[in-house]
Amino acid sequence: MASEAYEQLVRELREIGTFGTVSALLGWDEQVMLQPGGTEFRSDQSALMARLIHERFTSEDVGDRIAKLEAQALGGDAAVIVREARREYDRATKLPTSLVEAISKTTVLSQSAWIEARKKNDFAIFAPWLSRMLDLKRQEAACIGSKSGNPYDALLDAYEPGESAESLTAIFDKMKPPLVALIKRIAECGKQAPIEILERHYPAAAQQKLAREAAEMIGYDVNAGRLDVSVHPFCCGIAPGDTRITTRYDEAFFNDAFFGTLHETGHAMYEQGLPKMQHFGTALAEATSLGIHESQSRMWENLVGRGRAFWRFAMPKVRAAFPDALKDVSDDQWMFAINDVRPSFIRVEADEATYNLHILLRFELEQAMIKGDLNVADIPGAWDERFKAYFGLEVRDAANGCLQDVHWSAGLIGYFPTYALGNMYASQFFEQAQKDIPGLDEHLERGEFKPLLQWLRTNIHQHGRRYRGRELAQRVTGQPISPDALIRHLEAKAKHYYGV
Repeated sequence: MASEAYEQLVRELREIGTFGTVSALLGWDEQVMLQPGGTEFRSDQSALMARLIHERFTSEDVGDRIAKLEAQALGGDAAVIVREARREYDRATKLPTSLVEAISKTTVLSQSAWIEARKKNDFAIFAPWLSRMLDLKRQEAACIGSKSGNPYDALLDAYEPGESAESLTAIFDKMKPPLVALIKRIAECGKQAPIEILERHYPAAAQQKLAREAAEMIGYDVNAGRLDVSVHPFCCGIAPGDTRITTRYDEAFFNDAFFGTLHETGHAMYEQGLPKMQHFGTALAEATSLGIHESQSRMWENLVGRGRAFWRFAMPKVRAAFPDALKDVSDDQWMFAINDVRPSFIRVEADEATYNLHILLRFELEQAMIKGDLNVADIPGAWDERFKAYFGLEVRDAANGCLQDVHWSAGLIGYFPTYALGNMYASQFFEQAQKDIPGLDEHLERGEFKPLLQWLRTNIHQHGRRYRGRELAQRVTGQPISPDALIRHLEAKAKHYYGV
């Protein structure tokens, strides 16, 4: 039987979580619906909610309840909830309310400036806000501290608990050489995918209908969510029974909306699979890390969504949606086009292989930014120089360079490396799912996506934050996190499509 102290803590966490849902709804509305005239006051609304949540969670009452429960011999769910409450409480109490409020207010204004700067292709519009945001995040890192003394680790730990710049660098250093070698072999083989197929006219209305059908088809519960349009696609798990996703449509490029929607749907199905009704407000209703979260989106986008089994089922639907664009396109041409590997400017449109180099570039730059080794005014030049070294391409403008991502405007420093981790986790999980689910490819060919989704629900979603990312991977696959499965996956595709 749960103790009174435990019931009080859970009740308090649920009420604080409810405040969080209001804040999340404000954030979703800001990105999807809000007109520019409402930005200034929205920043005040968001700052107020951030202050109320922070003050409520960091109260002495919450701290006392956690301490009392730690003195008891708790097990099972209660032990996890108290453990994670302590972790979050210790982190939150190191931050002054004024700083939390300032970050929240600045985020709204900074994101608005980023949208304008990206639209006008003018980094100078965003630069003052990025300077302000970096200053605030340095203050946050200084308050929290880290065992390593690296300020970046304090920020990274919010997204990927237990990881550090050093641990990630070690695993990325193992991934980079075979990845670079593979990309080089593909570039030198002389064979190119017919990507012009993807750049024909794909009417937005038909794309919108297809995107919604695809999301529902693989398992997104539209009765508990929405699909809308935003400048940068995202998923927002607002509350139990309310998980929303966005995408964007380009009538001259098929991939953006379709694969972007599959990606965000993967995130959304993780959110919908967490035991939120039962454990709302506690760690058991939250994703274990952003790397694990990203594994879900990348699995559905790439390992399923770019696989031949998926397209044996989906191709007739896409042909029906775009009969003119695809009238002279064979299935083999289509498969090669959507699995093209070549350097490109935009991260969210990058192929599976070069995508990870996009992440390494950002990982390196934002560490320099936080340490103060890279001034804001020098970011465009540093980006362009490093991009040329990694991809061999000259960045033509800031919108296709350092202004393409929303993350820095939102203060999400330390977020980017979780994408590369997610690719590794996704490949490792999918290899295991293929072993555990008899005839998985045959299921996918028939449009039967429930067996895979149920496997993910059982092995990953239901656990919430019971396990750290690396521990979860070890439990599910019997292997430590490694780039090996990802490299095997990419090399198999390269051999099939490029013969290398």
